Amino acid sequence: MSVSMTGSGEVATPVESSKSAMTWGPIFGGAAAAIGVTLILLLLGSGLGLTMVSPWSGQSSSLGTLGVTAAIWLVLVQWLSSALGGYITGRLRTKWAAVHTDEVFFRDTAHGFLSWALATVFVAGFLASSLTSLAGAGAQAAGSVVGSTATAAGTAAASSATSPVDLSTSYFTDALLRPDQARAAATSNDAAATSEVSRILLNGAAQGQVPDDDKAYLATIVSSRTGLSEADARTRVDTVLKRIDDAKVAAQKAADEARKAASTTALLGSLSLLIGAFIASAAAAFGGSQRDEEEDLIVARRL
Repeated sequence: MSVSMTGSGEVATPVESSKSAMTWGPIFGGAAAAIGVTLILLLLGSGLGLTMVSPWSGQSSSLGTLGVTAAIWLVLVQWLSSALGGYITGRLRTKWAAVHTDEVFFRDTAHGFLSWALATVFVAGFLASSLTSLAGAGAQAAGSVVGSTATAAGTAAASSATSPVDLSTSYFTDALLRPDQARAAATSNDAAATSEVSRILLNGAAQGQVPDDDKAYLATIVSSRTGLSEADARTRVDTVLKRIDDAKVAAQKAADEARKAASTTALLGSLSLLIGAFIASAAAAFGGSQRDEEEDLIVARRL
């Protein structure tokens, strides 16, 4: 606390209120109102979104339309709830007496911002818990599928009387033990030929390409299994490998589009939150100014 001396020798001490400039009651009230409105509007948006989806072919909206509509609705929910929560925060606070107008404006905006932040953290936690529950259910279902697949694979391996070998070594083992008379070997043991072809394709997918000698070997196996000529078998092998490459490119393209969509969603979400914080602060300042305009004066009779 600073103390100053007047010209007449008197000591001037600044007056400071003992009460805090922050009132938590209006902040919690505005945050509760914003949370309630947000949940109501989210449920309403979910109901409207379900009307755009149909199990019948050709009667549902496109995924792009659904995504844009959902994004616009979430932005509107954020702005409307922020405006209502900030306004209620400004109207519920008591009047600050003997406080400069600029300080009153700052306190109102700060109260609106805190109310918005509290509501945003609660809604974000609620949505995160909901998404986590959905993800957990999906992971459990995927785990069941993987377990069933592993059981089936183990049964198939036992029935073929082959011991489990790591793919990285089994491919090179096949290359070392690859017989010169590939046609006869492929004809005599169908299960072994199928397993070896699968390992060649998996290794090609991991390396990014299938070597020419593997292509020739695959063409020989295909020719012996299907009765096609060597040229037709080589054409079939090239066609299948081309389909595998196309599937890989399509998967990479889908992953890149998902990355771009996630980046756009994050940027728009952060911008929407910033605008929501501004709206809540401005609404609180507006509600506080309306609160201060309506004054009740107490008239006391002089004795």
